[in-house]
Amino acid sequence: MPAYNAQATLKETFENIPDIVDEIILTDDASDDNTVQLSKSLGIKTLSHKKNLGYGANQKTCYKEALKNNSDIIIMLHPDFQYDPRLIPALASMIAYNNYDCVIASRMLVNSAKHSKMPKYKYIANKFLTFIQNIVLNKGLSEYHSGYRAFSSEVLKTIDFDKLSNDFIFDNQMIAVVLFKGYSIGEISCPTKYFDNASSISFFRSVKYGFGVLKVTFEYLLAKSKVYKSRIFN
Repeated sequence: MPAYNAQATLKETFENIPDIVDEIILTDDASDDNTVQLSKSLGIKTLSHKKNLGYGANQKTCYKEALKNNSDIIIMLHPDFQYDPRLIPALASMIAYNNYDCVIASRMLVNSAKHSKMPKYKYIANKFLTFIQNIVLNKGLSEYHSGYRAFSSEVLKTIDFDKLSNDFIFDNQMIAVVLFKGYSIGEISCPTKYFDNASSISFFRSVKYGFGVLKVTFEYLLAKSKVYKSRIFN
């Protein structure tokens, strides 16, 4: 769980994680609240950054620690209780039974984003960016931007994710690199909650992320065409 100021929702998220999970790891990105203290009191293995390094950097720390523990399947779950932890067995089983190498919990399948009242500008941007990436990457995913996803350990061992951004665009870069390496990605439908304590980036950060997605898509196209390989696809 990559955490930042998650004190208000961490306990509820933790209590809904199924017993199937062998170990829970939380990395705190220099929160201003008591996320670290609460995490430790719940018995969660807790790591913390001395200064805020960014959402992508937080994930990197989580993945490295999970790989150190010889995990077979690694699932990223935000501790803001926006995604349902009870879907973990569904995500894990699709990898455990060798159906896919990576699984995304999609907010866009069966219109779950609309039912969950995703902000309209985010919904439109998500659909547009997904449409562009499906064309360029030649895939048929319902979205590329969910923060709830599962990976086989092989995928994370193969991908040099340290080369990727420390910012929010890390999520999209990960999916693009996974596909570039030839790994398969599956999806499950995931109802998502939008409320005051749920983490969300601002409109301006969302715009920056959107342009970042277009950049990743263009770099993927150049790399696949063997015209130029950027740092993340090299």
